[in-house]
Amino acid sequence: MSHLPLIGTVEAVSSDDAHRFSKVTRDQIQLLAGLGVEGDAHAGIRVQHRSRVKQDPTQPNLRQVHLIHSELLAELADQGFAIDSAALGENVLTRGLNLLDLPRGTRLHLGETAVVEVTGLRNPCAQIENFQTGLLSAVLDQDAEGHLIRKAGIMSIVLHSGEVNPGDLIRVELPPQPHEKLERV
Repeated sequence: MSHLPLIGTVEAVSSDDAHRFSKVTRDQIQLLAGLGVEGDAHAGIRVQHRSRVKQDPTQPNLRQVHLIHSELLAELADQGFAIDSAALGENVLTRGLNLLDLPRGTRLHLGETAVVEVTGLRNPCAQIENFQTGLLSAVLDQDAEGHLIRKAGIMSIVLHSGEVNPGDLIRVELPPQPHEKLERV
């Protein structure tokens, strides 16, 4: 993991107070320790994603903040998809970090005080296909051994509150070895 860039930037931030697929781009968002993005429908100590609530509403919320790398949007544009920031439901759009290769437990320092801890991969579902036909297969891939690669971003929990703005630096703090590969959450 030492080959990963350890500094990136916040490209855009978004939130939405309702459970919709896409979010609204904002000038800034406030991260709240243990909860998520202030005013966002997915903020909370317990799971907030509707499908997860149906399964077990007492589960801890490991999906408080959703991050996507802007490089994915460029890759999708090359395939003919028109995807703006916030369209895939992310709270933070990043640039310059290979989010998918970060190990579980990585801490991302966003701006001056906010810190999130990476919990796992976003598992793209049928909603992404309903958003744009063909998009589900475009955000899934396979490695050389045939293992599924989920490219629709990562999920995290908020450890330290703080304001996050476009242009803020993101500093990566890797967890102690051995590193755990990200799995879907």
